[in-house]
Amino acid sequence: MPATISNIEIAKFAKQVIQTELAEASKLLDRIDDSFYAACRMVAACTGKVIVSGMGKSGHIGSKISATLASTGTPAFFVHPAEALHGDLGMIGKDDLAILISYSGEANEFKVIAPLLKDKGVKILSITGREDSYLAKISNISLDISIEKEACPLGLAPTSSTVNTLIMGDALAITLMQMKQFDSASFARSHPGGSLGATLLTKVGDVLDKQSSEAYCSPEDSIKSVILKLCMTGLGMVGIVENNIALGVFTDGDLKRCLATDSDLDRPIKSVMTEHFIRTRLDSLGYEAATLMLDKAITALAVLGEEDEFLGVVNLSQIHKAGVKYKI
Repeated sequence: MPATISNIEIAKFAKQVIQTELAEASKLLDRIDDSFYAACRMVAACTGKVIVSGMGKSGHIGSKISATLASTGTPAFFVHPAEALHGDLGMIGKDDLAILISYSGEANEFKVIAPLLKDKGVKILSITGREDSYLAKISNISLDISIEKEACPLGLAPTSSTVNTLIMGDALAITLMQMKQFDSASFARSHPGGSLGATLLTKVGDVLDKQSSEAYCSPEDSIKSVILKLCMTGLGMVGIVENNIALGVFTDGDLKRCLATDSDLDRPIKSVMTEHFIRTRLDSLGYEAATLMLDKAITALAVLGEEDEFLGVVNLSQIHKAGVKYKI
């Protein structure tokens, strides 16, 4: 049975772990040096894939680093050292680059793998805590993630060392991302699923439907008939269109103001339409359109073509149903 300890003691243990890891991680700031610059340039110049490998806890961190690289513009995948020794080494070609992770730098698997990679002409970047180790010496470039103390009180479980490895990997990946000018649109193409992909990829044209494109009327139509059109489409706006060109709009808000001040609903809609209205384009991102609506305190936008031809109406509800987040 675990020992009975107080909440104060629990907090003390937890804070010691965090303080130790933060203290060790802060030392990495002084290691953004010539080796790091050279590592970034070497990886950026790679014309093949980046292969990340590590044993044990280093392997778990390496898998995350490879995923971060891949999603931020640097094609990468993880290869387990044991699998590499049993056939997967064949996946690595001369144009590839290997990131080998071992805190001790003495992992037996790498003593077999590293020379074979060198023979293929594969460049090696090591992430290690021992600059005098076998792995550091055989690598083209080595990044130092050494620590003085693990957060584990026994000094056995990799804690501070794995945190440092992860941070150094993130620093490398995100620096490369900016070197390659990898933007949000590029990021979305690597993350097409879920709300992130919907937010960064969905355009206004993607959410327009038949009902959206039919939400219009003639400037000579009566206010009464336009109210009916407004109710039928349920989009909160109707475009006032002549010769396919948008002359104005009539919204739910316009309707309320009209009913409050005017009882003659047989007059033409052009007499009460809003001539100066906010619009969007088919190729505008959905989240940009939604943000514009929220900023202007409206719920719908007219969608116009390059020559102000009316294409439809888009509203917040349509964008929300498409899974797009607002105000990212």
